[in-house]
Amino acid sequence: MASSILTCSVILALLIIGIVSIQVEARAFFVFGDSLVDHGNNNYLVTTARADSPPYGIDFPTHQPTGRFSNGLNIPDFISQALGSEFLLPYLSPQLIGQKLLVGANFASAGIGILNDTGIQFVNVIRMFQQFEYFQEYQQRVAALIGDEQTEELVNEALVLITVGGNDFVNNYYLLPNSLRSQQYALPAYVQFLISEYSKILQRLYDLGARRVLVTGTGPLGCVPAELALRGRNGQCSAELQEAADLYNPQLTEMIKELNTQYDSDIFIAVNTRLMNADFISDPQAFGFTTSKEACCGQGPYNGVGLCTSSSNLCSNRDEYAFWDPFHPSERANRYIVQQLITGSTDYMNPMNLSTILTLDSMT
Repeated sequence: MASSILTCSVILALLIIGIVSIQVEARAFFVFGDSLVDHGNNNYLVTTARADSPPYGIDFPTHQPTGRFSNGLNIPDFISQALGSEFLLPYLSPQLIGQKLLVGANFASAGIGILNDTGIQFVNVIRMFQQFEYFQEYQQRVAALIGDEQTEELVNEALVLITVGGNDFVNNYYLLPNSLRSQQYALPAYVQFLISEYSKILQRLYDLGARRVLVTGTGPLGCVPAELALRGRNGQCSAELQEAADLYNPQLTEMIKELNTQYDSDIFIAVNTRLMNADFISDPQAFGFTTSKEACCGQGPYNGVGLCTSSSNLCSNRDEYAFWDPFHPSERANRYIVQQLITGSTDYMNPMNLSTILTLDSMT
């Protein structure tokens, strides 16, 4: 027993530093959500919510922009590495054909939220209901390859990641001083409304066959460089955005617990991305970052104003920055987030982390 515990500890330690990946049966991986997890679906849309021009992708293996809102890899990429799988293609990519479909697909679209009116300023984005319509279409395409029964098995056994909710605050409720939603709801009531709508989304995902779903909360919304520049005072996080995150995340976790009770199974896993981000935001030096306030790429105070473009200020060492652009973590920060996702305690992953999920699922 002692030797087996030691072996597991060594494997997990190697995983954390990126030397090995978890070895399990190959399983499909599906991603839904917003720009934190988009792999480039918006490249194929007429929208301003795009990351398909330099310096995005400067540290990606190809050193080219891919549509990821990162200097390199994002959260789904590190999860794919942990699964021992190739990186997912965006669903709209013409390369997603044949056997590549069996790896899974990324349906995420930058700018979207839980609510259909979130991100309307970006015009053409793939809202959640549309992402699910594409997921149904995907299953039809796979069924044409391997049949209905095997397709159902592939989807049931897949790992799913969904990341949505932050835009419902920054690109909806707080987008304007007197937004329609802020006039319609006081903040506590708005949060309850979001949670209710998100519950419907997760139940729809279950109806579409998902049985292992990682559900991320929001990060510390008021601490991203964009909000420091817009609403912060003397480098302090925006109190109103932090209040929103403080209200939203615990209620999301409770809603997930209720759904799991309803289904009598740990279908949904609450991923505490607020705590994961807060670790390196509150003490960046402890995690090897020089700063968690200033974005690597941007302009204005904290490089938090406007978009990241070829004319923006650009740091020389991206690994020293917790944030790549005004809203999105750097590749190195994404790596830390996924490390906690894989091996973190129940404070980070409730009711269990990804390594436990993969171990349990490999036994069934």
